[in-house]
Amino acid sequence: MAVSSPRIRTAFLAAGITQVVTAATTAVDLHVKVLEESVVERAKARGLDAIVYAPHFQRLPSIREAAERFSDEELLVVPGREVFTGSWRERRHVLAIGLEEPVPDFITLESAMREFGRQDAAVLVPHPSFLNVSLGAEEIDSYRDVIDAVETYNPKHWPHHDRRARTIAVEADLPQFASSYAHLWRSVGEAWTTFDRSINDERELVEALRNGAPGSVHHRTGLAHRGQCALEFAHLGWENSWKKVDRLLLSGREATHPDDPAYEGRFDDAAVY
Repeated sequence: MAVSSPRIRTAFLAAGITQVVTAATTAVDLHVKVLEESVVERAKARGLDAIVYAPHFQRLPSIREAAERFSDEELLVVPGREVFTGSWRERRHVLAIGLEEPVPDFITLESAMREFGRQDAAVLVPHPSFLNVSLGAEEIDSYRDVIDAVETYNPKHWPHHDRRARTIAVEADLPQFASSYAHLWRSVGEAWTTFDRSINDERELVEALRNGAPGSVHHRTGLAHRGQCALEFAHLGWENSWKKVDRLLLSGREATHPDDPAYEGRFDDAAVY
């Protein structure tokens, strides 16, 4: 019996089934914003082995606790941080996986990249050159020695965004990845990356990304997929209108602001606010 998922193989072995041939591939949705039971169920139903949970404006310890709570033998949940570098007007998002120490939002891009490197985290570029929230080709080229992969399929993208992202990744000679970037639980597993190796924990995922392990970009197709992509894009409009006003004017400072006591003043010199 051939089994591609290392976690499914573990389940077979636990059940006493020993004649299992492992194809050593791992399917990972590398960027998910939501985490609850419905997310876990959807990920399993879509055949994923792992997801990276990287919500906005939550500190690393709480992300890590949630990831541990929702992980089980069938699905690995890996904590991640999509750090908002720069100011609200000129922010640049960078996804870090494998951080041991918290890194705040609203610090300079240079400082964030330096800190990711110091911690040997895997550094991913989500939605490159998308709107005003992403790293562009010039920035990616400047930090290509730190960056481990560039996202080339994202359900919030339009086709020309994906084509541009692929061009950027190819010209920078960097590996490509896909994610659902799910802000809505039904989007989990709409896009994913398959690695040609067994990945059973956070460190193995970080090593696969940092070492350029071969991975292939996948996404669902058809009317249902296009419909879910449209819902995610619509959610983007809401997130960048009323929700942003709420954060800027009503909510006060985020828990991931560099002057929060949790960061012990380590990023005072790098803060943009």
